[in-house]
Amino acid sequence: MSTREGQLALDDPYAVLHRSAERLASHYDGIVNAETVERMVFESYTALARTAKISVHLPSLAYRFANERLTALAQAKGAIPKSVPEVLFVCVQNSGRSQMAAALTRELAAGRVHVRSAGSEPGSGILPSVVEVMAEQGIDLGEEFPKPLTDDVVRAADAVITMGCGDACPVYPGKRYLDWRLDDPAELDLDGVRRVRDDIRAHVEKLLGEIAPATTSAARSAPAARG
Repeated sequence: MSTREGQLALDDPYAVLHRSAERLASHYDGIVNAETVERMVFESYTALARTAKISVHLPSLAYRFANERLTALAQAKGAIPKSVPEVLFVCVQNSGRSQMAAALTRELAAGRVHVRSAGSEPGSGILPSVVEVMAEQGIDLGEEFPKPLTDDVVRAADAVITMGCGDACPVYPGKRYLDWRLDDPAELDLDGVRRVRDDIRAHVEKLLGEIAPATTSAARSAPAARG
């Protein structure tokens, strides 16, 4: 292969996606068949491409999204055990409320739960105001991106928290469903977004107290709120 052909292969998103599928198929060998893995990788890429403003990083984001979905699929089938409760946060665009909730839950839970987030109509990126108010508390959302709501992540969840997305989330028996009524950060000034952030923190603290209470030692070592 010439240097030019090699560069084209590296730049071709479909070549990258095929390599991603091969890598994930190896990782999930014996758990999810290779055809399902490849379908999920390309499906994830297509779903993210519908709203992305910049496509250069899409193959790598598709890999991350597909990997998350494959783990959820395996968990829902019982092929991968859950060591902690799974919580799914869903809003409309997955660019504000659900991203803040997921990030705050990771911060406060300190490994006591596993968190995912999604949007019923995902946006093109995280709201700058949301990134700013989370950074005020030492939480970096720079690596996060809006993800569409998929059936596999709902099936894997133990608790599903919705925020303004109506009936978009499918309902399955045996799961805990909550709806948090919160203002949309896209319609607020910075102080308004801070209020939503603080409301979410209070909701998250209550949820964690119910589904994953901290031990005395863990509670003492939990990080204090910053801001």
